[in-house]
Amino acid sequence: MPEARVWILNGPDTLRKLLQLRAMQRPPSVPEFFIMGRVRMRMGFNWKPAFITRKLVVGEGDERQRVAYAACPKCGGLLTRGDDEPLPAFLAPIELNTTRRACPACGERLWSLVYRIGQAKPQADMLREALTQIPTIGDKTAHRLVTAFGEELLTGMLEDNVFEFINLMDTDGDLFFNDRQARRMERVMASMEFSFGQGGYQPTEFIKRQLPQGYFGLLVVDEGHEYKNEGSAQGQAMGVLARKCKKTLLLTGTLMGSYADDLFYLLWRLNPRAMIEDGFGYSARSSLGPAAMQFMREHGVLKDIYKGPRAPPTARPGAGTSPIAPPRARVSGPRGSCATWCPARCS
Repeated sequence: MPEARVWILNGPDTLRKLLQLRAMQRPPSVPEFFIMGRVRMRMGFNWKPAFITRKLVVGEGDERQRVAYAACPKCGGLLTRGDDEPLPAFLAPIELNTTRRACPACGERLWSLVYRIGQAKPQADMLREALTQIPTIGDKTAHRLVTAFGEELLTGMLEDNVFEFINLMDTDGDLFFNDRQARRMERVMASMEFSFGQGGYQPTEFIKRQLPQGYFGLLVVDEGHEYKNEGSAQGQAMGVLARKCKKTLLLTGTLMGSYADDLFYLLWRLNPRAMIEDGFGYSARSSLGPAAMQFMREHGVLKDIYKGPRAPPTARPGAGTSPIAPPRARVSGPRGSCATWCPARCS
């Protein structure tokens, strides 16, 4: 595309580029493309819960005892659980480790950054380790590559364009890898991602907090089926990017693995408003589990199995029987396919 501008948000200068992007006031005069790898997209920082311990006397008479509770490190207010009961100090490391929370009274953060343990490896060592993970490349070949092409060039290729790495040429214009090596490497490296010690900041978190909704025009997601799992970091990061784009295009050769709920979290990340309008919202306990089960019932197939006393094969569930967890069946119902993908919503 003539005069197009490409931003590679996949290296150590990603944060600098995002700050530069935020500072721009005028819309671009040329088409712009932003490229981010899956590994870089989901990388974040390490953190741990932060709280202090307050001991209070509870009970009366002979039952009086001192109990340690978790409290805010700034205002000293007691922290509570979901049932509004004070949070015991011995449960706080588990309870506060699920999500980053703030004190409801003063807004103080109840978490703190954790620096990585141990000394960081030199980039040359990380590069050689990455190279030896690639088929047909051993220690000697990795040393020849670093000597011939340099650390900076090889690191950039592995992070941004692995196929350019496969087609490396020496000073005589000859391919470094033969056809047999290239075919093996291409098959394996199609699903590999490389990163060299850049996990201290999550770019999607910056985009979520600093850029307005609809900032980007189109999000193109390759291998879209890899973002369907409920708690995956890359799936949640993709959902953040989808909300910052006006349109989203998902590319995949295997959309679903024969189960309707393979689509549930994928659709939730792409269009949460439509899913809520269809009745698949969060439960009272802030969980999507019941909605996922309901989605499976409406758009797929669930087998209800009842466990009870021995009965004839034709007997219907009745007294003395109890339902157990319904297993899913390998089918996506026609209503699910129609309502999800047809332009005109099916009733």
